[in-house]
Amino acid sequence: MTDRKDELAANLAKVERRIAAACAAAGRKREEVTLIVVTKTYPASDVRLLSGLGVRHVAENRDQDAAPKAAECSDLPLSWHFVGQLQTNKVRSVVGYADVVQSVDRSRLVTALSKEAERAGRELGCLLQVALDAGERERGERGGVAPAGIEELADLVARAPGLRLDGLMTVAPLTGEYAGRQRAAFERLMDLSTDLRRAHPAANMVSAGMSADLEEAVAAGATHVRVGTAVLGVRAGLG
Repeated sequence: MTDRKDELAANLAKVERRIAAACAAAGRKREEVTLIVVTKTYPASDVRLLSGLGVRHVAENRDQDAAPKAAECSDLPLSWHFVGQLQTNKVRSVVGYADVVQSVDRSRLVTALSKEAERAGRELGCLLQVALDAGERERGERGGVAPAGIEELADLVARAPGLRLDGLMTVAPLTGEYAGRQRAAFERLMDLSTDLRRAHPAANMVSAGMSADLEEAVAAGATHVRVGTAVLGVRAGLG
């Protein structure tokens, strides 16, 4: 376990240097960017080690893995982010541990989240997942609402009891005009964030960038980066 802690500490230090350098290059303060460590497929023991190393935000994308892990780590001072495509039959479980759902992309999901947040007596942060590969279609290949649908969905979240509209999230698209153009994709997300904040000034969170492209996200203005592999190592095949 000591070897694993040392490995995680070294990886965290490398990621921290990358974020700090990206902030300096962009003329931003380091504290403007929050690191979220994506712990999917890794055990609760790693989450515990990360917490001991100062990590405060972790993310998961599968409820069946996240729920028991969050329960096992419930004594730790962590904020849990759900970042995967979320089916409505998993909402009750996710609301039980998640502080923020970053993958809100349709009205039916908003209704379900609101119902369960109220039932649990919680306020749940919500990011709208924006599909920059969606074109005129309703959702992207990996989930997400098309840019044209942001305003309507944001208003729905803002009105929903138990929910808090925190901002926007995207995953760099694999197809469409932004494929292979991460910086341009993240700059587009920032433009959409500016539009959103005209109607919802507090919705200022912008989650973008992962291990391979966090520098581009920071340069574009992201407030949160989601880093998994660069901290925890290359994941084993998911079958």
